[in-house]
Amino acid sequence: MSEAMRWDLSQLVESTEPESIVKGLEEAVQKAGRWRDRYQGKIASLGASEVLELLEEKDKFGLDIEGVLQYCALRYAADTTDPVSQQLHSAARKAGTKIGQQLAFLDIELGKLLAANPGIVEEPVLREYKHYLERTLRVTPHLLSETEERLVMAKDQNGVHGWSQLQGDWLSTRMFKLTVDGKERALPYGEIISYYQNPDRSLRRQANQVVYDHLSKDEIVWSSAIRAICSDHLHMCEWRKYPTPMTQSLIANDLEQGAIDALMRTMMNNVELYRRYLRLKAKLMKLPKLGNWDVVAPLPSAPNKVYAWEESRKLIVSAYAHFDRQFGEWVDEMFQRRHIDGEVRKGKESGAFCSTWFGGKSAFIMQSFNGTINDVYTQAHELGHGVHAYLGSRAQRPSNYEIGSCIAECGSIFGELLLTEELLKAAKSDAERQAVLATIMDEFGMAAFQVTARYFFERSMYESIQAGKFLDGETVSKLWVNARDSIYGDAMEWLPEMKWEWTMKMHYYIPNYRFYNYPYVFAQLFVFSLYRLYKEEGESFAPKLRRLLSAGSSLSPTELAKEIGFDIYTDEFWQKGMEQAREFIDQLEKTLQ
Repeated sequence: MSEAMRWDLSQLVESTEPESIVKGLEEAVQKAGRWRDRYQGKIASLGASEVLELLEEKDKFGLDIEGVLQYCALRYAADTTDPVSQQLHSAARKAGTKIGQQLAFLDIELGKLLAANPGIVEEPVLREYKHYLERTLRVTPHLLSETEERLVMAKDQNGVHGWSQLQGDWLSTRMFKLTVDGKERALPYGEIISYYQNPDRSLRRQANQVVYDHLSKDEIVWSSAIRAICSDHLHMCEWRKYPTPMTQSLIANDLEQGAIDALMRTMMNNVELYRRYLRLKAKLMKLPKLGNWDVVAPLPSAPNKVYAWEESRKLIVSAYAHFDRQFGEWVDEMFQRRHIDGEVRKGKESGAFCSTWFGGKSAFIMQSFNGTINDVYTQAHELGHGVHAYLGSRAQRPSNYEIGSCIAECGSIFGELLLTEELLKAAKSDAERQAVLATIMDEFGMAAFQVTARYFFERSMYESIQAGKFLDGETVSKLWVNARDSIYGDAMEWLPEMKWEWTMKMHYYIPNYRFYNYPYVFAQLFVFSLYRLYKEEGESFAPKLRRLLSAGSSLSPTELAKEIGFDIYTDEFWQKGMEQAREFIDQLEKTLQ
């Protein structure tokens, strides 16, 4: 692999020597202690100007410790098997817990101040932090005492955090045996999943079967982890007086339940549209019905193209630059500065992500790049997060860049649509157009409809626990299949091993963040609506997207949508996004005429 495909994390810290990193972590904890000594017990008496000074210092402190904590996390994600990375990751987790415990008083005392003097939120001097303070007020009724908050953090370090790390480590260190061209190969998870898009249907089926048969053998590990995390969340809901298991997520995403209800009604009202696409894809693949191993597969007529790293770079930079010249420059800078890790290797965490580097006004991206068109789309997606980071870190303070997942996905999904536009313009045949349209609809189907099933699955787990049911592996699998089938109906054939698909969905294991799934559905339809507006307005739309991505968390999703003329609490808004999906399907169908 080229060195260009490995990121350079040395930019985050003054020295990459382990001793220096550990020292930096110790200093971060000490800084937190000094900050605590300065402000603990004094916030209740602060005036508006003093609150401003407090928040500005909090943001500066966050920037001071960001680099060393991020270095440890990203180094570990890049190779979970490296002993030094393991040591630094463990040290960073412990330091993070200590820092959180030292600063547990802040939200509690600030919340009490705001509850007693809500007029402070409206003070002109605090205008820039207004929505941050409003969000703090919303959290305040669910905070525990400082001692209890510190105990929760200590509990979580070896509780939900431990279960989450186990799931990630287990998956990243598994090897899967796959027979390719008559030879048996042992492949890490990050490599075997590339065969899900292989043109050879029997190989795709074998890859799916091998992965989920292997994972089923560890069902006790997976069910123990997911049961512990869900049960822990329900206990925390009781302690924090959250009325529903979703309340924490709604607060984190700065939303109300009504918006999600409207979204999910729209999804269920349009399952036949998705099934229409699945049947159309089966027709294009000359199959009576798709198997689950075909759902993200390339069409037989699609060019069997493997993209080189530099080729993907050129294509994605062009896609962003055609929308906004500066977007393209920032995307190219990410490659130039080696902020992207695309190398496929054992020990690397599965999946892809973008980590904002606020202090550097940039970001770092991790993926496993095998050269497939899906990998190019993943790269475009994560670089959309990068563009979001470039805009937000230049326009906002750190406190106003705590973006909920619904809006956090906007730049990334819009980037996928820009790539689609670029590929369609370059297509020279119906076969090429079919390949592009099928790719974007495969992604839409997985991120919107399949994730809707994942939302209903997660909800059913909490309902089952509350009803007194024990979540062993088979019970969880039944819940998974029931939710899945409510979306796919009879439009898909499933391998029996696919009932274990829930085991590798990291979103169910992330510590203290339940209901991570619906934001993907929200973002898909939200951005499809934005894209439809872009196609209607042309170049005049670009400043609207820039403002949305620059806003960070200084405005709620409801307010951001309202600025563009949308109401996210109506089914009509969400249906606008669905009509863009319908247009893509119509375009695909026309290529058959």
